[in-house]
Amino acid sequence: MFDFDNNVEFEEKDLDLLTVGELLVDMIPGDYGDSFENGTYHRYFGGSPANIAMNTKRLGIRPLVASTVGTDGLGQFLVEHLRRVEMDTSCVQRVEEATSLVVVTKSKSTPVPIFYRGADSRLAYTEELRTALLRTKIVHFSCWPLSRQPARSAVEQVIRDARQNGILVCFDPNTHPALWEKGEDGVKYIQSILPLVDIAKPSEDDAERLFGKDTPENQMQKFLDLGVRLVILTLGKDGALVSNGQETVKFDTLATQVTDTTGAGDAFWSGFYTALVKGYPVRKALEFGLAVSAYKLQYTGAVVELPVLETFKTKYQI
Repeated sequence: MFDFDNNVEFEEKDLDLLTVGELLVDMIPGDYGDSFENGTYHRYFGGSPANIAMNTKRLGIRPLVASTVGTDGLGQFLVEHLRRVEMDTSCVQRVEEATSLVVVTKSKSTPVPIFYRGADSRLAYTEELRTALLRTKIVHFSCWPLSRQPARSAVEQVIRDARQNGILVCFDPNTHPALWEKGEDGVKYIQSILPLVDIAKPSEDDAERLFGKDTPENQMQKFLDLGVRLVILTLGKDGALVSNGQETVKFDTLATQVTDTTGAGDAFWSGFYTALVKGYPVRKALEFGLAVSAYKLQYTGAVVELPVLETFKTKYQI
Protein backbone atom coordinates (compact mmCIF):
# COMPACT_ATOMS: atom_id res chain seq x y z
CA MET A 1 0.00 0.00 0.00
CA PHE A 2 1.11 3.59 -0.65
CA ASP A 3 1.02 5.41 2.71
CA PHE A 4 0.23 9.08 2.08
CA ASP A 5 2.60 10.21 4.83
CA ASN A 6 5.59 8.06 3.85
CA ASN A 7 7.96 8.21 0.92
CA VAL A 8 8.49 5.43 -1.64
CA GLU A 9 11.73 3.50 -1.17
CA PHE A 10 13.61 3.02 -4.46
CA GLU A 11 16.62 0.88 -5.22
CA GLU A 12 19.56 3.06 -6.26
CA LYS A 13 19.85 3.15 -10.07
CA ASP A 14 21.35 5.49 -12.65
CA LEU A 15 17.96 6.35 -14.21
CA ASP A 16 14.92 7.63 -12.34
CA LEU A 17 12.17 7.38 -14.95
CA LEU A 18 11.61 5.59 -18.27
CA THR A 19 8.63 6.81 -20.29
CA VAL A 20 7.46 4.48 -23.05
CA GLY A 21 5.11 5.51 -25.84
CA GLU A 22 4.22 8.25 -28.25
CA LEU A 23 6.51 11.03 -29.40
CA LEU A 24 4.59 13.22 -31.83
CA VAL A 25 3.79 16.71 -33.05
CA ASP A 26 0.90 18.71 -31.57
CA MET A 27 -0.65 21.19 -34.02
CA ILE A 28 -2.42 23.84 -31.91
CA PRO A 29 -4.21 26.93 -33.30
CA GLY A 30 -3.61 30.47 -32.17
CA ASP A 31 -7.25 31.05 -31.25
CA TYR A 32 -9.69 29.33 -28.90
CA GLY A 33 -12.56 27.26 -30.25
CA ASP A 34 -13.91 23.73 -30.52
CA SER A 35 -14.14 23.78 -34.32
CA PHE A 36 -11.14 23.36 -36.61
CA GLU A 37 -11.75 26.53 -38.60
CA ASN A 38 -8.96 28.55 -37.00
CA GLY A 39 -6.63 29.75 -39.72
CA THR A 40 -3.16 29.46 -38.16
CA TYR A 41 -1.78 26.35 -36.46
CA HIS A 42 1.55 26.15 -34.69
CA ARG A 43 3.81 23.12 -34.30
CA TYR A 44 4.62 21.94 -30.77
CA PHE A 45 6.62 19.08 -29.28
CA GLY A 46 4.13 16.49 -28.00
CA GLY A 47 3.28 12.97 -26.94
CA SER A 48 2.35 12.35 -23.31
CA PRO A 49 5.28 10.11 -22.23
CA ALA A 50 7.77 12.32 -24.06
CA ASN A 51 6.26 15.44 -22.44
CA ILE A 52 6.74 13.87 -19.02
CA ALA A 53 10.35 12.97 -19.75
CA MET A 54 11.09 16.53 -20.89
CA ASN A 55 9.37 18.03 -17.86
CA THR A 56 11.10 15.82 -15.31
CA LYS A 57 14.47 16.59 -16.85
CA ARG A 58 13.83 20.28 -16.21
CA LEU A 59 12.47 19.61 -12.73
CA GLY A 60 15.67 17.88 -11.73
CA ILE A 61 15.65 14.07 -12.15
CA ARG A 62 17.07 11.61 -14.72
CA PRO A 63 14.52 10.49 -17.34
CA LEU A 64 14.78 8.56 -20.59
CA VAL A 65 12.16 8.40 -23.34
CA ALA A 66 11.53 5.30 -25.49
CA SER A 67 9.51 6.18 -28.59
CA THR A 68 9.39 5.85 -32.37
CA VAL A 69 9.40 8.62 -34.97
CA GLY A 70 9.66 8.70 -38.74
CA THR A 71 12.78 9.51 -40.73
CA ASP A 72 10.98 12.64 -41.99
CA GLY A 73 11.39 16.29 -41.03
CA LEU A 74 8.87 16.12 -38.21
CA GLY A 75 10.74 13.21 -36.68
CA GLN A 76 13.95 15.20 -36.90
CA PHE A 77 12.20 18.20 -35.28
CA LEU A 78 11.23 16.05 -32.30
CA VAL A 79 14.65 14.43 -31.89
CA GLU A 80 16.41 17.81 -32.09
CA HIS A 81 14.00 19.18 -29.48
CA LEU A 82 15.12 16.41 -27.11
CA ARG A 83 18.79 16.99 -27.86
CA ARG A 84 18.54 20.73 -27.20
CA VAL A 85 17.71 20.00 -23.57
CA GLU A 86 20.43 17.30 -23.43
CA MET A 87 18.03 14.36 -23.38
CA ASP A 88 19.44 10.95 -24.24
CA THR A 89 17.86 9.87 -27.56
CA SER A 90 19.33 6.36 -27.67
CA CYS A 91 15.89 4.77 -27.20
CA VAL A 92 14.15 6.90 -29.83
CA GLN A 93 13.71 4.49 -32.74
CA ARG A 94 13.50 5.73 -36.36
CA VAL A 95 11.27 3.97 -38.92
CA GLU A 96 10.25 4.47 -42.54
CA GLU A 97 6.78 5.72 -41.68
CA ALA A 98 5.32 9.21 -41.18
CA THR A 99 5.82 10.78 -37.78
CA SER A 100 2.54 10.81 -35.86
CA LEU A 101 0.75 14.07 -35.14
CA VAL A 102 -2.35 15.37 -33.39
CA VAL A 103 -4.36 18.38 -34.53
CA VAL A 104 -5.99 19.75 -31.40
CA THR A 105 -8.18 22.71 -30.48
CA LYS A 106 -6.89 25.35 -28.09
CA SER A 107 -9.05 25.05 -24.99
CA LYS A 108 -9.48 26.18 -21.38
CA SER A 109 -11.40 22.97 -20.60
CA THR A 110 -10.85 19.81 -22.67
CA PRO A 111 -9.10 20.04 -26.08
CA VAL A 112 -10.72 18.25 -29.03
CA PRO A 113 -8.14 16.08 -30.87
CA ILE A 114 -7.86 14.55 -34.34
CA PHE A 115 -5.25 11.76 -34.45
CA TYR A 116 -2.95 11.03 -37.38
CA ARG A 117 -1.19 7.78 -36.44
CA GLY A 118 2.03 6.62 -38.03
CA ALA A 119 5.45 5.86 -36.61
CA ASP A 120 4.39 5.94 -32.95
CA SER A 121 2.83 2.46 -33.17
CA ARG A 122 6.03 0.84 -34.54
CA LEU A 123 7.86 0.75 -31.19
CA ALA A 124 9.87 -2.49 -30.76
CA TYR A 125 11.19 -4.14 -27.60
CA THR A 126 14.87 -3.84 -28.43
CA GLU A 127 17.86 -4.79 -26.31
CA GLU A 128 18.47 -1.05 -25.80
CA LEU A 129 14.96 -0.67 -24.39
CA ARG A 130 15.32 -3.67 -22.08
CA THR A 131 18.66 -2.41 -20.79
CA ALA A 132 17.17 1.04 -20.13
CA LEU A 133 14.23 -0.51 -18.27
CA LEU A 134 16.49 -2.43 -15.90
CA ARG A 135 18.39 0.79 -15.14
CA THR A 136 15.32 2.74 -13.98
CA LYS A 137 13.19 3.13 -10.85
CA ILE A 138 9.84 3.97 -12.48
CA VAL A 139 8.35 3.04 -15.85
CA HIS A 140 5.46 5.06 -17.28
CA PHE A 141 3.25 4.31 -20.28
CA SER A 142 -0.09 5.42 -21.72
CA CYS A 143 -2.89 3.99 -23.89
CA TRP A 144 -1.31 5.11 -27.16
CA PRO A 145 1.26 2.33 -27.57
CA LEU A 146 -1.23 -0.23 -26.25
CA SER A 147 -3.76 0.62 -28.95
CA ARG A 148 -1.73 -0.67 -31.93
CA GLN A 149 0.68 -3.48 -32.75
CA PRO A 150 3.64 -3.97 -32.61
CA ALA A 151 3.96 -1.29 -29.90
CA ARG A 152 1.42 -3.16 -27.75
CA SER A 153 3.60 -6.26 -27.58
CA ALA A 154 6.61 -4.12 -26.70
CA VAL A 155 4.80 -2.48 -23.79
CA GLU A 156 3.44 -5.81 -22.58
CA GLN A 157 7.02 -7.07 -22.37
CA VAL A 158 8.07 -3.87 -20.58
CA ILE A 159 5.36 -4.50 -17.97
CA ARG A 160 6.41 -8.13 -17.47
CA ASP A 161 10.08 -7.27 -17.03
CA ALA A 162 9.31 -4.29 -14.78
CA ARG A 163 7.19 -6.40 -12.43
CA GLN A 164 9.81 -9.15 -12.29
CA ASN A 165 12.48 -6.62 -11.34
CA GLY A 166 10.62 -4.53 -8.74
CA ILE A 167 10.24 -1.44 -10.94
CA LEU A 168 7.27 0.83 -10.17
CA VAL A 169 4.68 0.47 -12.99
CA CYS A 170 2.64 3.61 -13.70
CA PHE A 171 -0.11 4.01 -16.30
CA ASP A 172 -2.02 6.91 -17.79
CA PRO A 173 -5.34 5.34 -18.94
CA ASN A 174 -5.92 8.17 -21.45
CA THR A 175 -7.98 6.03 -23.78
CA HIS A 176 -10.00 7.46 -26.66
CA PRO A 177 -12.15 5.52 -29.14
CA ALA A 178 -10.25 7.00 -32.10
CA LEU A 179 -6.99 5.40 -30.94
CA TRP A 180 -8.16 1.84 -31.55
CA GLU A 181 -8.48 -0.19 -34.73
CA LYS A 182 -12.03 -0.63 -35.99
CA GLY A 183 -13.73 -3.59 -34.30
CA GLU A 184 -11.26 -3.77 -31.42
CA ASP A 185 -12.53 -3.52 -27.83
CA GLY A 186 -10.07 -1.05 -26.36
CA VAL A 187 -12.03 -0.70 -23.13
CA LYS A 188 -11.89 -4.43 -22.39
CA TYR A 189 -8.17 -4.52 -23.18
CA ILE A 190 -7.33 -1.57 -20.89
CA GLN A 191 -9.33 -3.16 -18.09
CA SER A 192 -7.19 -6.30 -18.52
CA ILE A 193 -4.00 -4.24 -18.08
CA LEU A 194 -5.04 -2.48 -14.86
CA PRO A 195 -4.31 -5.45 -12.54
CA LEU A 196 -0.64 -5.14 -13.55
CA VAL A 197 -0.39 -1.45 -12.59
CA ASP A 198 0.87 0.14 -9.35
CA ILE A 199 -0.30 3.73 -9.98
CA ALA A 200 -2.94 5.00 -12.42
CA LYS A 201 -4.05 8.60 -13.02
CA PRO A 202 -7.34 8.71 -14.94
CA SER A 203 -9.21 11.91 -15.65
CA GLU A 204 -12.98 11.95 -15.23
CA ASP A 205 -13.31 11.52 -19.02
CA ASP A 206 -10.92 8.55 -18.97
CA ALA A 207 -12.87 6.85 -16.18
CA GLU A 208 -16.18 7.41 -17.97
CA ARG A 209 -14.84 5.90 -21.21
CA LEU A 210 -13.67 2.84 -19.29
CA PHE A 211 -16.55 2.32 -16.87
CA GLY A 212 -19.46 4.58 -17.89
CA LYS A 213 -20.90 7.47 -15.88
CA ASP A 214 -20.60 7.27 -12.10
CA THR A 215 -19.52 9.29 -9.06
CA PRO A 216 -15.81 10.03 -8.65
CA GLU A 217 -15.65 7.83 -5.56
CA ASN A 218 -17.20 4.87 -7.39
CA GLN A 219 -14.92 5.37 -10.38
CA MET A 220 -11.85 5.22 -8.16
CA GLN A 221 -13.12 2.08 -6.49
CA LYS A 222 -13.40 0.34 -9.87
CA PHE A 223 -9.69 0.90 -10.49
CA LEU A 224 -8.84 -0.29 -6.98
CA ASP A 225 -11.01 -3.39 -7.37
CA LEU A 226 -8.99 -4.34 -10.46
CA GLY A 227 -5.77 -4.19 -8.46
CA VAL A 228 -4.36 -0.68 -8.94
CA ARG A 229 -2.56 0.24 -5.70
CA LEU A 230 -2.84 4.04 -5.91
CA VAL A 231 -5.55 5.79 -7.97
CA ILE A 232 -5.30 9.51 -8.77
CA LEU A 233 -8.56 10.75 -10.29
CA THR A 234 -8.05 14.26 -11.69
CA LEU A 235 -11.12 16.49 -11.61
CA GLY A 236 -10.05 19.55 -13.63
CA LYS A 237 -10.92 22.77 -11.79
CA ASP A 238 -12.03 20.68 -8.81
CA GLY A 239 -8.56 19.28 -8.16
CA ALA A 240 -8.05 15.57 -7.60
CA LEU A 241 -9.32 12.66 -5.55
CA VAL A 242 -6.72 10.07 -4.53
CA SER A 243 -7.10 6.67 -2.88
CA ASN A 244 -4.71 3.94 -1.75
CA GLY A 245 -7.57 1.55 -1.04
CA GLN A 246 -7.76 2.37 2.65
CA GLU A 247 -7.75 6.16 2.69
CA THR A 248 -9.15 8.71 0.24
CA VAL A 249 -7.83 12.28 0.12
CA LYS A 250 -9.25 15.29 -1.75
CA PHE A 251 -6.81 17.83 -3.17
CA ASP A 252 -7.90 21.28 -4.38
CA THR A 253 -6.57 22.74 -7.61
CA LEU A 254 -3.74 25.25 -7.34
CA ALA A 255 -4.47 26.79 -10.76
CA THR A 256 -5.38 30.48 -10.85
CA GLN A 257 -4.88 31.13 -14.58
CA VAL A 258 -5.81 28.79 -17.43
CA THR A 259 -4.45 29.57 -20.90
CA ASP A 260 -4.29 26.08 -22.45
CA THR A 261 -5.05 22.69 -20.89
CA THR A 262 -2.92 20.68 -23.34
CA GLY A 263 -0.38 18.71 -21.31
CA ALA A 264 -1.81 19.58 -17.88
CA GLY A 265 -2.05 15.91 -16.93
CA ASP A 266 1.51 15.31 -18.12
CA ALA A 267 2.67 18.21 -15.93
CA PHE A 268 0.93 16.62 -12.95
CA TRP A 269 2.71 13.30 -13.55
CA SER A 270 6.00 15.18 -13.89
CA GLY A 271 5.78 16.99 -10.58
CA PHE A 272 4.55 13.85 -8.84
CA TYR A 273 7.32 11.62 -10.19
CA THR A 274 10.05 14.15 -9.49
CA ALA A 275 8.93 14.59 -5.89
CA LEU A 276 8.69 10.82 -5.34
CA VAL A 277 12.21 10.29 -6.66
CA LYS A 278 13.51 13.14 -4.50
CA GLY A 279 12.13 11.40 -1.42
CA TYR A 280 9.04 13.42 -0.58
CA PRO A 281 6.09 11.63 1.07
CA VAL A 282 3.29 10.59 -1.29
CA ARG A 283 0.98 13.37 -0.05
CA LYS A 284 3.60 16.04 -0.76
CA ALA A 285 4.40 14.48 -4.13
CA LEU A 286 0.73 14.80 -5.08
CA GLU A 287 0.80 18.48 -4.06
CA PHE A 288 3.86 19.03 -6.24
CA GLY A 289 1.98 17.37 -9.11
CA LEU A 290 -0.86 19.86 -8.74
CA ALA A 291 1.59 22.75 -8.51
CA VAL A 292 3.49 21.85 -11.70
CA SER A 293 0.17 21.35 -13.49
CA ALA A 294 -1.05 24.77 -12.32
CA TYR A 295 2.16 26.36 -13.58
CA LYS A 296 1.86 24.70 -17.01
CA LEU A 297 -1.78 25.81 -17.41
CA GLN A 298 -0.58 29.41 -17.77
CA TYR A 299 1.10 28.60 -21.11
CA THR A 300 0.22 27.21 -24.54
CA GLY A 301 1.60 23.81 -25.52
CA ALA A 302 2.25 20.61 -23.61
CA VAL A 303 5.87 21.36 -22.68
CA VAL A 304 6.94 24.66 -21.14
CA GLU A 305 10.10 25.96 -19.49
CA LEU A 306 9.90 24.65 -15.92
CA PRO A 307 12.07 25.68 -12.96
CA VAL A 308 13.57 23.03 -10.67
CA LEU A 309 11.07 21.34 -8.37
CA GLU A 310 12.12 23.14 -5.19
CA THR A 311 10.98 26.47 -6.71
CA PHE A 312 7.37 25.31 -6.38
CA LYS A 313 7.62 25.05 -2.57
CA THR A 314 7.50 28.80 -2.13
CA LYS A 315 5.41 29.68 -5.17
CA TYR A 316 2.57 27.31 -4.20
CA GLN A 317 3.24 27.10 -0.44
CA ILE A 318 3.82 23.35 -0.43
